[in-house]
Order: sequence, then structure tokens, then C-alpha cells
Amino acid sequence: MTGSCRRLIAAVQISAALMFSTILFLTLSFVVVAVSFGAPAVLRAQDVAVRQAVVAAPIAPIVPPLRYLPPVAPVVIPLPPNLPRGNPVGLYPGSSESIVLQQTFFPQLVRAAGIIFSGRVTFVGHAALPQGPVPSSTKVTFQVEQAIRRTTPGQMLTIREWSGLWSNGERYRIGERVLLFLYSPSKLGLTSPVAGAMGRFAVDSQGGIVMDPQHIATFVGDSILGGKTIVPYADFARAVWHASGEE
Repeated sequence: MTGSCRRLIAAVQISAALMFSTILFLTLSFVVVAVSFGAPAVLRAQDVAVRQAVVAAPIAPIVPPLRYLPPVAPVVIPLPPNLPRGNPVGLYPGSSESIVLQQTFFPQLVRAAGIIFSGRVTFVGHAALPQGPVPSSTKVTFQVEQAIRRTTPGQMLTIREWSGLWSNGERYRIGERVLLFLYSPSKLGLTSPVAGAMGRFAVDSQGGIVMDPQHIATFVGDSILGGKTIVPYADFARAVWHASGEE
């Protein structure tokens, strides 16, 4: 009897051990399966979140360093008083201001000029000034044909212009005939046409004063010059005397 009981107890212990082993094996298998299938999903979700964060995150633009140029000193060339350069009529086409300007511009041109004459160019050259900040000038000599102010007929008149005017298109050629309204020479002996191109007129082979489109548009309100493309010298001189109050 004793031996039978002992064998029964041993059999029960073995069965219990086997059952515990089976339960432990099943538990471990379940954990392994859960880890195998669950972990990649979690990691994949984390990867997606990271990619979205990378895409959504703003990327700072790459800006090259700024380079500053050294300051340039301004160069100011003053305009003649009360006389705009170029065609002043274009500022107020058809307006009352334009009409007034057309009627008053030629008298202003006449009053601002210190020298008025027509003549033929006999010499053009460049020379350095003896003093002052201006490095060089353009030297032009005319044989005066018609004298209106501060000149005499037949006079060989030499003027000096700032060389920058030559570079900007204010040029003369030998044999050319022109009528000029010139400023009185400055302390450096320099002069230029009053109001730029508006103070310079071509002279044809017959001695007539040729009006370019700017002159025609600007002097349209003048009682003597208005509407004319070529003005006989006698009429032009009368218009000058009338504008200056000398008529």
C-alpha cells in the first residue's frame, strides 16, 4: 500500500509539472507573437510621424551674405534758373500751364543769355583749364556772322565749355553754322547754351534759323516764331528784341 501511494503521488507531481511547463510555454509563445507583430506596427507609426514632422518642419532659406558697396559721392549739376532742359511743353500737354510756358519760355531764354550771335565754327579742340577743379574744357572758335548781344560781326569768338558737355552730346563740327544763346562766362571762363539744346539753333545755307521739333512745340505761342520751321534771320532778331523789350 505504501508503495502504491508513493507511485500515485509521483505521478501527480509529474502531471502538475508538465501542466505548469505547458502553461509557461504557451505564455512565452504568446508574448513572442505579440512582440513580433506589435512592435513593427508601433515602429512603423513612429517612422510615419517622423517623416511627417520632417516634411512639415520649415526649412530656413539659405541667404548669401549682403555685400555693401562703398558710398558714392553725389554729383549735382544745377539747371539754369527758371529754365528746364529739354522740351518743357511735354510736362503739361494742352494744359493752361503749357500755354503760359509756351508764351513765356522764349522771353526767359533771351533774358538768361549773356551772349547771342550766329556764326560758323572754325576750330574745335580740348584744353586744360589753368585753375579750378574742372580738369579740362572744350574750346570752340566761331566767326560771328550776325551779332545780337555782346558780339560784333566778323569777330573771331572763342568759348570754352566743360568737357563733360561734349561727352553728353553737346558737340560742334568745323564749318557748322549755328545761332547760340550762351550764358555769360563763369569765373573759370566756361559757358554753355542756355537751357541746353533749347538755346542752340541750326542755321541753313540761306541764313535762316532752323526750328527743330522741340523749338516748334515750345514756341508755338510766340507771335513771331509760332508755327514756323525756318525763320528768316530778320524775323528771329525782331523776336529777340521784342522778348527783351528792346524793340
